[in-house]
Amino acid sequence: MASEQLTVVVAPDSFKGSLPADEAAAAMARGARAVLGPGATVLERPLADGGEGTLDVLLAVWGTEPVEVGTVDAIGRPRTGRYGISPDGRTALIEAAEGNGLPHVSDVPLQPLRADSHGVGLIARALLDRPESTDLQEVLLCVGGSASTDGGTGLLTGLGARFLDADGQPVEPGGQGLGAIHAIDQDALHPRARQVDWRIAVDVDNPACGPRGAAAVFGPQKGASPEDVPVLDAGLAHLAGVLAAITGNDPEQLRTAPGLGAAGALPLAASTLLGARLRPGAELVADAVGLREALATADVVLTGEGSLDEQSLGGKVVDAVRRTAPEGCAVVVLAGRVALDAAACREAGITAALSIAPGPAPLEDLVARAPELLEDAAAHACALLVRRA
Repeated sequence: MASEQLTVVVAPDSFKGSLPADEAAAAMARGARAVLGPGATVLERPLADGGEGTLDVLLAVWGTEPVEVGTVDAIGRPRTGRYGISPDGRTALIEAAEGNGLPHVSDVPLQPLRADSHGVGLIARALLDRPESTDLQEVLLCVGGSASTDGGTGLLTGLGARFLDADGQPVEPGGQGLGAIHAIDQDALHPRARQVDWRIAVDVDNPACGPRGAAAVFGPQKGASPEDVPVLDAGLAHLAGVLAAITGNDPEQLRTAPGLGAAGALPLAASTLLGARLRPGAELVADAVGLREALATADVVLTGEGSLDEQSLGGKVVDAVRRTAPEGCAVVVLAGRVALDAAACREAGITAALSIAPGPAPLEDLVARAPELLEDAAAHACALLVRRA
C-alpha cells in the first residue's frame, strides 16, 4: 500500500520504569512518520489500565491541566491532590491514589487497619463543589495503588455520609471500624453525588470477601499481618450486609461479585450507594480517549508495554486494543520483553509482536535508550506496510 494512504494509530501503555504512555506514543509516532512520510495519517492515543498514571494519560489526550485541591493521604495527613476535567466539562477523572495511594504513606510504618479512602472523597467533594460542575455528567474513578481496605467508606465519608455504630456515633476510620457499622446516615451526602454517572476503573476481578477477597489477596501488600487479614475480611463482609439491608441487594452477591475487591474493596460502597458501574480500566480509558473511533479506518495499530505475556491478555491495555481493533486492522505489539510465541499471538488476535531490545544489554541501558529503541522498532514495523515500486 502506498504510504500516503495509510492510517496508523499508536496506542501504548506506559513502559513501567522507563516511559510514560504519552512519551511512548510520541516515540512510536516518530518512527512511523519517519518511514511513512508526511502523507500518512498517524494518530496518537496513549492508554492506561486505570491504575497509576491514568490521570496524566487523559490530561495529555484532553490537552487540559490538572486541577489541584487540598486533601489528605490514607492516614489523614494533609497533601495536595489532583483531578482532571475534559475540555467540554462533561467528564472528570479522579485517580484514587491521589488520596489513598500507597506511595504517599511509604515514609512511615504501614497502618492497614487505620488507612482509609477519605482523601479520595475530599477530592470528589472539591470536584462537585466547582461552580462549573453543573455541566459535569460523569466521573471516572481509577482505583489502583491504594493503601486502604475500607470498602469505600472513607470515600463516602468525604462526600458527607456518616457510618454509625449502635450508639449513633461515627465508627473508627479505615478497616478497623467496619465491623461496628450499624447504620449509614446519608442526609448530608453531597447533593451532586447521585446526579453524576460514576464509572470505576478496575484491573482485577477479585471479590470483596473470601480467599480471593480484598483483605486476603491485597491486604498483606498494604502491611496487613496474618492477624489483621481476618479482621479486615470480616469487616468487609459485615459492611456488605449493612449495605444490602439498606439497598435491597443480595449480601452474598456484594461479597462475591467480581471486581468489588479492587483497591481495598473501594467499589463496594460506591457501587451500592452511588450506583457506580465497574469497567475494566483499559476499556474505560480507551473509551475516554476515543480509541474505537480512531481505529475505525486504521490499517494498523501499534500498541505496547514493558512485557508482553499472558497477563497482557487479561484486561490490560494490549487486551483492550486487540478487542477494539476492527477486522482488517493489523495489531502490532512493541514490548521490552515478548514472552508469547507467534502461535499464541495469532490465537489472541495479535498480528505480530516485536521486542524493542536490540540484543543482550544491562536493563539500565535499555531503560535509558527506551525512546530511541521504541522509535526504531515502530519504524521497522511500519516499513513492512509500504508497497515498494
